Amino acid sequence: MRPRLVLIGTGGTIAATAGDARTLTGYRVTQGIDAMLAAIPGAADVADIRCEQPFNVDSRDLTTAQVLRLARAIDRHVRDPGVDGVVVTHGTDSLEETAFFLHLTVRSPKPVVLVGAMRPASALSADGPLNLVNALLAAADPASRGQGVLVVMNDCIVAARYAAKRHTTRVDAFGADGAGVLGTIADGCVRYAMRPDLPDAAVFSLAGLRTLPPVDIITDYQDAPAHPYAAAIQAGSRGIVVASMGNGSLSPAAVRGCAQAMRRGLVCVRASRVPDGPVTGRATDSGPLASHALNALQARIALRLALAREMDRDGISDLLQRL
Repeated sequence: MRPRLVLIGTGGTIAATAGDARTLTGYRVTQGIDAMLAAIPGAADVADIRCEQPFNVDSRDLTTAQVLRLARAIDRHVRDPGVDGVVVTHGTDSLEETAFFLHLTVRSPKPVVLVGAMRPASALSADGPLNLVNALLAAADPASRGQGVLVVMNDCIVAARYAAKRHTTRVDAFGADGAGVLGTIADGCVRYAMRPDLPDAAVFSLAGLRTLPPVDIITDYQDAPAHPYAAAIQAGSRGIVVASMGNGSLSPAAVRGCAQAMRRGLVCVRASRVPDGPVTGRATDSGPLASHALNALQARIALRLALAREMDRDGISDLLQRL
């Protein structure tokens, strides 16, 4: 029996076109997922594919409500015995955020693969068609079972836990932040070199999750001001993640701002603006919590989910250290 896949289109560059084949920016999302699939020779031959289009937007425009809607749809499909895997086309601007959210909330042995493109479908050497075929191949391959949520771009397979956009324009924009790629796809053949270390179940359940509390990211730097922290408090944020210097080092203003925020009941987390390496910290520290191996984007997502589940400071500290 051929693999049975659900292909979910959400928009992004992979679904975009421009008026000139040389135009690589300034395009618009114009293609639905059915038309996109039909336009790629051989794509429909990989598996029995059912298409679904919950929305069709640039990923910079995605809302929390849309991401939750997508996560619930994926969770529903992977629980369906008639579905063997799910592929999601997604804009690359915020793909790593959606991927990490799904990593925390969806767990199934069935493959869940996110894919995007760096060039619109109308461009010379558009990368979207091959990326999509490779994503379908990865989702259809038995070796992808138990690998968790995956990102497939530029012939590489990356675990969603480590996926990061590392370049603004190149087709090899995505890599594994702090880890190697899991595998590659060459000439239609899926090959894995290693497997991710995954918890047995999703870290957070989607059941009853209707929205997520607001959490801000504030970048720290030399001679930084304190007013962003006051603004976050005033706006009603429930937490602040500081993209700090070095190993979570805070400027004097960040120290004061976090102290003020914590006195008002906000949870503060020290991440780092440095691309690689952990932020260390003891669980007994009275200041902002350490993000450990999570970057600022990931720490924000984890903190929003933790606050939605009303976890206390000790629980959040333990969670950040485990992730």
